[in-house]
Amino acid sequence: MRILVVNVNTTPSITEAIGRQAAAVAAPGTEIIPLTPSFGAESVEGNYESYLAAIAVMEAVRGYREPFDAVIQAGYGEHGREGLQELLDVPVVDITEAAASTAQFLGRRYSVVTTLDRTVPLIEERLAVAGLSARCASVRASGLPVLALEQDERAAVAAVSEQAARAVAEDRAEVICLGCGGMAGLAEQVVERTGVPVVDGVSAAVTMAESLVRLGLSTSKVRTYAPPRPKRLVNWPPVAS
Repeated sequence: MRILVVNVNTTPSITEAIGRQAAAVAAPGTEIIPLTPSFGAESVEGNYESYLAAIAVMEAVRGYREPFDAVIQAGYGEHGREGLQELLDVPVVDITEAAASTAQFLGRRYSVVTTLDRTVPLIEERLAVAGLSARCASVRASGLPVLALEQDERAAVAAVSEQAARAVAEDRAEVICLGCGGMAGLAEQVVERTGVPVVDGVSAAVTMAESLVRLGLSTSKVRTYAPPRPKRLVNWPPVAS
């Protein structure tokens, strides 16, 4: 089984970290292929960058020429999963939905701890669109930008753990979701500091993608995610100015 794990930003070191986390939980016989988009922002922290990332991720997958069995979109709260589902005949798993879905098996209510406060509305909207917001106790910001997560892991763990602990104490969350692909690998340390289950979205997405492939299941094509209709695309891909 081969699974593409696509970073939503263009920072190679984050792609590598995501790939390591995915490979660490993959079953024997599963090959993880990390991909970095060829264009886009070095970190995704707002709507413009998120929509740009959606196009970049779709183009990265469309341009991959080897066979694969599933795709993971490794961005928390980012757009584009629906477009991938239209384009592909294999399962597509988004880490936002994978983490929240998994959390609901582990406790009555979950909270998400993410990066900057400006990303909170994006995550809330994506959870609502996915039908996963009813049991979300809160989405909290650690205050750290995406690129800071890998620059100082100790500070990242402290900031994420503080908000996770507050979510448990103040919001009555029983499970924590790490709300950024760049937080891959932090779960165990946050568990130690909070005492509740902590779901890493990349790990959850890998096991979910593997299960879908083994079950022989993929996206329904009868309506919402039918393939794009053939038509002329004007000035695509765009020429850089």
